[in-house]
Amino acid sequence: MAPGTLANDPIDNDNGVNGLNQLTESQPKLYEGIDQYALQGKTSQYLFNYGTKFIKDIICGSKGLYVYTANGHKVLDWTSGQMSCLLGHGHPEVVRTVADHAANLDHLFSGMVSPPVLSLGERLCSLLPAGLDKAFFLSTGGESNEAAMKLAKVYTGKFEIVAVNGSWHGVTAQSLSAQYHYGRKGQGPLMPGTHMLPAPNAYRSIFRRPDGSYDWETELDYGWSLIDQASCGSLAAVIVECIQSSAGVHVLPPGYLRALKKHCERRGMLLIVDEAQTGVGRCGDLMAIMHEDVVPDILTLSKTLGNGLPLSAVVTSEEIERVAVERDYCFYTTHVNDPLPAAVGNKVLEIVVRDNLVDNSRAMGKLLHEGLAKLQSRYECIGDIRGRGLMAGVEIVVDRKTKAPAVELANAVADRAYELGVWANLSSHGSFGGVFRIAPPITITREQVQEGLELLEKAFASTPGVARLY
Repeated sequence: MAPGTLANDPIDNDNGVNGLNQLTESQPKLYEGIDQYALQGKTSQYLFNYGTKFIKDIICGSKGLYVYTANGHKVLDWTSGQMSCLLGHGHPEVVRTVADHAANLDHLFSGMVSPPVLSLGERLCSLLPAGLDKAFFLSTGGESNEAAMKLAKVYTGKFEIVAVNGSWHGVTAQSLSAQYHYGRKGQGPLMPGTHMLPAPNAYRSIFRRPDGSYDWETELDYGWSLIDQASCGSLAAVIVECIQSSAGVHVLPPGYLRALKKHCERRGMLLIVDEAQTGVGRCGDLMAIMHEDVVPDILTLSKTLGNGLPLSAVVTSEEIERVAVERDYCFYTTHVNDPLPAAVGNKVLEIVVRDNLVDNSRAMGKLLHEGLAKLQSRYECIGDIRGRGLMAGVEIVVDRKTKAPAVELANAVADRAYELGVWANLSSHGSFGGVFRIAPPITITREQVQEGLELLEKAFASTPGVARLY
């Protein structure tokens, strides 16, 4: 992606959240004067490729809802970094919290307890439904899912784990084994006893009612019939995302999560919900489980909880903790319950609740989806718009009848959007090729939503091969 020119100054407005707009007025100076082309050479010389294509530009700053390249190109960050920077980059209260704890209370022996950990535990559990009563804190989403699946195995005394096609739960051993998206090849056997349910893809599923609507109930029951046949009789847990972001932002159909829990109860299994990307207000509810009014046995959080810092959580019931302790459950890590990231998580929750950011996410999400629907009405290559709140998927296809993925065209639109000044993640992996993932910080304003939509409109309009309907 070629660097573009410096974008216009952000639109002035007086309805910014927590003063974030003032942070977008100037490019950060921390790495001012960097030679981008010299650093590009060092990228290939020194950095190991861990499974992704590096963006050509060197990013030298981030503030508010924008990132800045070494060449001065300002880009609206519509993915919140790696779907994580929930409150925007450099939020002043988060910055202050990090500085205070880096100076005074950063890292401790893993058996020590500190005020920020206790505050985060109390605040988080008090915001969650009854049955999610006890928490501990780790560093990454993969780590929290690993801990959750181990907890389910210890509690149930069984070992088989069920996940959903297209899922992404991390790259540690058990998390990767329950991940049916990417990264499974080249390492020999994965963890034994993993099973896969069909992806709840309303746009492409072959399970249809006579009227053509998506028949997810039959699909889910069929999936379980196959698992029951394959199981050795030791089904421990299901792990699922309420919105499958990495699979292309597929929202679980209404009633799916409740039906999944009933399937678990029927088989003596636990339900684990991974809210790495949907949690803490992203989708218009404080947690996505609240949208369906379903309480899982174990909830995991990461990404959004730390606003881009490495923080994750495992939350479960007092009863599960009691049995786990009796059976010597252990997930003792170097950074378990570290005070500095816990302080950040506590501050994130405080800000989200205090500033009514869940309401903002719902309102700005409505505006975002309305704008994307207008784009879909104008450009035939936009096959589907989906998501909820400030999480959206835009699927690019050759035509709406065949729904054939148009990955090359999607890449061209993505390159043009970046040149114009908006970043929306696009993956070419087969399990979600040609789908834009959009997930801006939930502090976003009406003007910034409109800014991003206008830039996307220009990208579609000026990309060769994109047909306009009117």
